[in-house]
Amino acid sequence: MQNKSNKFFSLFGVRRQGAFIFSTIALSMLSWGFSVGASLAADPFRTTNPREIGDKTEQAFKALFEEGNYPRAKRLLDEAKQSETNDPLVPALRASLAYTEEDWATMKSYADETVRVARAIAFGDPLRSNIYLAVGNFLQGAHKFEVSGPMAAIGQLQSVFRYFEQAEKIDSNDPELNLIKGYFNLILAVNLPFSSPSQAISQLQQFGSPQYLVDRGIAIAYRDLKDFDQALTFANKAVESTPNNPEIHYLRGQILREKGMRDNNVEALEEALKSFDIAMAKIDQMPVGATQEPLRRDRTSTIEALAQFKGISQ
Repeated sequence: MQNKSNKFFSLFGVRRQGAFIFSTIALSMLSWGFSVGASLAADPFRTTNPREIGDKTEQAFKALFEEGNYPRAKRLLDEAKQSETNDPLVPALRASLAYTEEDWATMKSYADETVRVARAIAFGDPLRSNIYLAVGNFLQGAHKFEVSGPMAAIGQLQSVFRYFEQAEKIDSNDPELNLIKGYFNLILAVNLPFSSPSQAISQLQQFGSPQYLVDRGIAIAYRDLKDFDQALTFANKAVESTPNNPEIHYLRGQILREKGMRDNNVEALEEALKSFDIAMAKIDQMPVGATQEPLRRDRTSTIEALAQFKGISQ
């Protein structure tokens, strides 16, 4: 129990390293939901046995992960909640958005709703029911962690792992499940001693989908492992796939900045500044505390570092 407890708290503790990482994990792991009675859109994970999703849900997903547009995604999710009531993705994503806003009451409400809806689809889709029961319990625990501290979150610990295990028993090769668990495994591997980041990365590469979220997660993992060359490789892939998402440019800038500071590399810092400037052009569509403020700080510190390096060289 102690080992799993440490793992669980390390997941919640990601926010202590910056909400940018948590929002990537929490939002990326909350993939597509199950809906009925709505216009249908394509399942981005499965080429066989695709799930039915609602049009507003699809648009919200794209707004978040392809555009990085949080206000638009929030509006679309509010619309989806009126017509796609059997979709656990809607409250799950809304809970995650509330997390980035540090709106704990709203987060709790939607985390509880995620669990309720996930239970309601158990008969029609037991695989995804278990996935979202795990996600919902994770969100409930994250809320308790923020409001009351680590010990208050312990009640969700066994449930999260149990529901993931149940989902694996149903279909261990499901791409949606593997994307979600892949992000979990990556953050555990990066933050815990005696773990295997290379194994977690390999599993996500092999089984996760869609590819641009796989590339994004691996870029974050390599960044935190201080392997900036590999991180940049995957960040570049993510930028190529989702060039309109300012968060991806911010991530690329972070990697280049760290690489430039470590190697005293002015060219890397100049490239970092370019990426930050691209992200700054759309800063209003990103979360204020979670992304906007850190982006401004990173950009300012990069400008200062460039001035210092250039002053020394002169």
